[in-house]
Amino acid sequence: MHNIELAVFDMAGTVVNEDNIVYKTLQKAINKTGHELTLDFVLEHGAGKEKHQAIKDILQAIGNLPNQASEPIFSDFKHLLDEAYGELKVTSFEGVEEVLATLKAQGIKIALNTGYNKTIAELLLQKMNWVKGEQYDALVTADDVLEGRPNPAMISKAMEILEVSDANKVLKAGDSIIDIEEGKNANCGVTVGVTTGAHTAAQLKSAEPTYVLHSLVELTDYIKG
Repeated sequence: MHNIELAVFDMAGTVVNEDNIVYKTLQKAINKTGHELTLDFVLEHGAGKEKHQAIKDILQAIGNLPNQASEPIFSDFKHLLDEAYGELKVTSFEGVEEVLATLKAQGIKIALNTGYNKTIAELLLQKMNWVKGEQYDALVTADDVLEGRPNPAMISKAMEILEVSDANKVLKAGDSIIDIEEGKNANCGVTVGVTTGAHTAAQLKSAEPTYVLHSLVELTDYIKG
């Protein structure tokens, strides 16, 4: 059992079940410019990142269009996402709210972090009826830091907000390789990959996290406050 003071959770694919709508929209925006990228390709190269950076990295991964501008695609993506979110039903994964309640009851602080901007992140939480101080204690988004994942800035910001100084007592959990890299770069004592989102168990294991779980429900078997 690991003694943890702060658990930092990625949002989409980790605690938020939005059916990969962001990456499906990212795929749509890029493919509108003449590509035929699969969702798996978009997830492989873009998952977990600030979304403009994700577009840049996906275009670079294609390899033959180094001069294609990312800005128009990003602008179209934001417009398409607004439309998609207007009708989207958003829930948490089964058992996640109970896990968060269990952790909080043990005195563990809960932070959410995300490559989304603050507007999108808050919209997701609103659709789920999640309230700061209840399901979570702090929200850190791509808007709050200068550098996105795998830079550890968002985790450092969460530690600062929630007054946790020892990174060895911080857990980072996410559904993508870059979440695990972020946690390691922040020197988190525990890193967890969960297979409910972007990457498979094999992909997550390649980043060598402390644990790979099929559901966050399993998390309470490994940590305590």
